Amino acid sequence: MAMLTPTKDQGATAQPNEMLYVEPTQQVTPGLLAEVMAGTGLNGPFVADLLSAMLTHERCGRHLYRSVAARTNNPMLRGKYEEFGDETERHVEILETLVAACGGNPAYVSPQARVVQGMDTKLVESTFALGGSIDVMTQEMAMLDAVFLAESVDHANWKTLQQLVEHFPDGDLRDQFRAAVEEVEQQEDEHLGWAKQTKERLVILQARSELLATAGAKTEEMVARVRSWLS
Repeated sequence: MAMLTPTKDQGATAQPNEMLYVEPTQQVTPGLLAEVMAGTGLNGPFVADLLSAMLTHERCGRHLYRSVAARTNNPMLRGKYEEFGDETERHVEILETLVAACGGNPAYVSPQARVVQGMDTKLVESTFALGGSIDVMTQEMAMLDAVFLAESVDHANWKTLQQLVEHFPDGDLRDQFRAAVEEVEQQEDEHLGWAKQTKERLVILQARSELLATAGAKTEEMVARVRSWLS
């Protein structure tokens, strides 16, 4: 089962610094990071940090999909959010396997991963920030925009990993990474393409809707219209 939120109880580790205290038993040292990608001729510590950041983004993406699926008023959007959320959880499992295969710890939270977590947390928060003070359609667009932004980074991450794998030496590790990229990249293409196209459709639908331009339109009328769109 995928680890969606690494904690101390789950073996989470990190590098301490001036602003971050890490208990000695959970600390990651340069020596430990040097074991990642050992014998490949690649910069193991950097790859460990990179994969940790990718993994964190996928984990945050899973939380984002759960959140927006629970709050959207549109059945079609809910279905896609649930579908893509399940696939994203599978991506977490794949990355955890890859990290372990190259000598790393899937529960390691790198400095780069902490930055990613901070940005992704704000992305999720942005879909709640104006709750109660914006209309239903604006809320839907905010959630879709968050998905679009998250999937844009996902897509770039896997494209970059695809290029990096070509610098791996021949062997089982390279084959394992290639197979993972082949499985995930097609889904990432679909996720990003869907988010882009759906955003465009919702913009056009809103621009052409007289109801949503009517002052004093009742919330229940707007919700009913939103539910009927994209079906």
